[in-house]
Amino acid sequence: MAGADHDPAAAYTLRLATALDQRAVDDLLQRSYPALLQADYSAQVMQTVVPLIARARLELLTSERYFLLLQGETAVGAGGYSLAAPGPRDGPAGAVELGLAHIRHVATDPARTRQGIGRRLMTAVLTAARAEGASRFECLSTLTAVPFYAAMGFVAQEQINLPLGPQMAFPAVRMVL
Repeated sequence: MAGADHDPAAAYTLRLATALDQRAVDDLLQRSYPALLQADYSAQVMQTVVPLIARARLELLTSERYFLLLQGETAVGAGGYSLAAPGPRDGPAGAVELGLAHIRHVATDPARTRQGIGRRLMTAVLTAARAEGASRFECLSTLTAVPFYAAMGFVAQEQINLPLGPQMAFPAVRMVL
């Protein structure tokens, strides 16, 4: 159905993720990150770092703060937040700062970008975080996602290199809302 009021994202189902969604989120991240990040990252980063980050984090899936957007049974978007600052991969999370939520592991199916999926996810994430008392938000954005977060109202603060292991770092941008 065409028309000015048609919302393509309305054909999707939004729900909280669970541990049972690990495979679906892994599949989404493994479709999304290699395809969408390649224009902004070196071949070395794509080969060494992207495989490390393109995996679901169980603590997010079980937090009741991580959302899936599904088309039928296929995950086409995922993302969430935590109240604790992200810790190193498979390590402990950081401190909790009153009123601050950290946007975490947001991804969209590369075949479905610019269809309102990311905006719908982020609206759900921000609404849920605000209901828990968050009034400020921070994300560690990929270089690729900076324009998306800026369109959502986030402001870039600084470019950083996230350490992901010995002599491995991932260029990102710290953004706030």
